[in-house]
Amino acid sequence: MLALLFFYSRNYMSTTPDTDLNLDAMFLPAWAQEPASKNLYAHHEGEREERRDRSDRGDRSPRRRDAGPRGQGGGQGGPRPPRRDGTGPRPPRRDGPLGRDHRDGPNLDRRPAPAPLPELNVAFRPEEKGVDSLTRQIKMTGRAYPLFQIAQMILEKPERHQVVFSIVKKPAGQPAQPLFSCALDDTLWLSEADAVAHVLDKHFATFYQPERTAIDAPKGTYTFVAQCGLSGVVLGPPNYHDYQNQLRKLHTQRFARMPFEDFKARVKIVRDEAVVKKWMDEQSWKTEFICLNVAEPLKLGSRAEVEKHFRETHLANLIKNVDSFSLGGAASRGLRAPALQRLLRQSWEDQKHFPIQIATVLSQQFTTRGLQFFKVNKTVTHVTVARPLFLDLDLIPVSESVRRIIDFINATSRGTRRQLLTALVPTAAPAAPVEGKPAAEADTTSPEATAVITDLHWLIHQGHVIEFANGLLETAKKPLPPKPAKAAPAVATKTAPAAPEISAVTSTEPAPVIAAEPAAAAPAPQE
Repeated sequence: MLALLFFYSRNYMSTTPDTDLNLDAMFLPAWAQEPASKNLYAHHEGEREERRDRSDRGDRSPRRRDAGPRGQGGGQGGPRPPRRDGTGPRPPRRDGPLGRDHRDGPNLDRRPAPAPLPELNVAFRPEEKGVDSLTRQIKMTGRAYPLFQIAQMILEKPERHQVVFSIVKKPAGQPAQPLFSCALDDTLWLSEADAVAHVLDKHFATFYQPERTAIDAPKGTYTFVAQCGLSGVVLGPPNYHDYQNQLRKLHTQRFARMPFEDFKARVKIVRDEAVVKKWMDEQSWKTEFICLNVAEPLKLGSRAEVEKHFRETHLANLIKNVDSFSLGGAASRGLRAPALQRLLRQSWEDQKHFPIQIATVLSQQFTTRGLQFFKVNKTVTHVTVARPLFLDLDLIPVSESVRRIIDFINATSRGTRRQLLTALVPTAAPAAPVEGKPAAEADTTSPEATAVITDLHWLIHQGHVIEFANGLLETAKKPLPPKPAKAAPAVATKTAPAAPEISAVTSTEPAPVIAAEPAAAAPAPQE
């Protein structure tokens, strides 16, 4: 339960909308993402004055090692100290859960195993608005971003994704675990009874109105009453004629999952006059329930009649048996069923390190919005505005500015846009850094710098140059020549060309095939 609370407090208790992702800020180094005013040593209070070095034990007598077996003395030996009343030595400690001395062996955990998780499918999907925002940023900047890192950022915040629960069908066709939705508040339940209990608990005033009428108080003298030890409900004297009915009704309404005999054992006898008087006052009134939202006036005499009337009148319109149900990530934190909470937490943990579900759907959504994919070193899938396309300067005439950009990127290892401007436009070089002030940015307002940036923008959007999320620039590599076809006795077969280090993902399909890949990003930029 503590782990579940920690999961929701960390990942599902954010109330600030965060559907818009700033890719440039999120792909900065970790130190650059921290606020400048953050105190890295806020939790370090230093050494306290009264704390002494562990080696300073001169005032402590050495532990005795010459005593008998355990159970006859403290620590390794020696007689145990006497009782406080002086009647004899203290008995051995018995701290274990089964009355065993914890020093005689490990404590055996006798807690019951957790209930099995419901057989349901849980899928995480990106929010459409967030995908639109990501697409605009990628098209505007032209940078290439690792697909799986974007998927991880979407999974981090509940406002950025949706959760879809769906049933699993057995071989015979029936669901392994049914699902029920409540139309009043879009909640999800594992059984119809739980959904009905939820509506009558949270939305009772929508359908019924209690009406109390004074009646004669119970006759006789009562000095004690029975009270439920779990809920505190006063049931009345055990010899009262309606006691057994009240006992069984309370068990059915609130503790149906507990065996009746165990529930009955929790009932206690209370001899407090105030509690007895409270029960007497409650029995001096008769409660009836007026039905609302019905064609003809109707009064019901008990909660059992209310539940029966609700099932006959409103159940079919409010509670539906569904095959799948979609919730916003923020709404999924309000799941009422504990089993669904545990299932959601486990599914989230499974996807946290390798979000294949979100990455697959995200690739399909990006493809429909015109983005392209390629792989670095045949492993890490990136998304960008154009697939890598080699620019052969010997065959294609280009301007001198474009040629200089291509030559600089090919000659400079781990080059960045800032280094490119500094090399091609010396007047755009930033001023020398001053201690205590942030580093100055390159001047991009001059006509020369604007021309270089314009040409670089064209190269990136044509796929000739790749600018990664961390700012590194690379040119699209020349494809390797196709291998010669092997001679065949009958029909010659074609051999596909070998894939280069930066290989484009074919975009003729609805979306690229996302295979398992390590969560590695492009190399960090050089300062």
